[in-house]
Amino acid sequence: QVRLVESGGALVEAGGSLRISCAASGDTFTISTVGWFRRPPGKEREFVAAVTRSGASKYYADSVKGRFTISRDNDKNTVTLEMNNLDPDDTAVYSCAAGNDGNPRREYLYRFWGPGTQVTVSS
Repeated sequence: QVRLVESGGALVEAGGSLRISCAASGDTFTISTVGWFRRPPGKEREFVAAVTRSGASKYYADSVKGRFTISRDNDKNTVTLEMNNLDPDDTAVYSCAAGNDGNPRREYLYRFWGPGTQVTVSS
């Protein structure tokens, strides 16, 4: 089993920056891909970004490309999402997820999910 806990969510102004983190514990050796997903108010959960085990490959949704950066520290079992130039449309509950190799944009890839952290961007 793997436990994931997100942190760093906050209220920020449009145009601002925020860093959120995902800490993993337990059988972390079983983790390959780690992804971030978000659920905006009243909408379906959507893919944001993902990183492979080595950190060499990173994937982003078109809506965040160029503004968000995902990074991974396997020694510390953490994955961080740096978010810049935030927009009110980025308001959502952000959850990290860990799973196998494969298409990182598909939720079925992920076996473990964190409870989420709230990011609110004011206009």
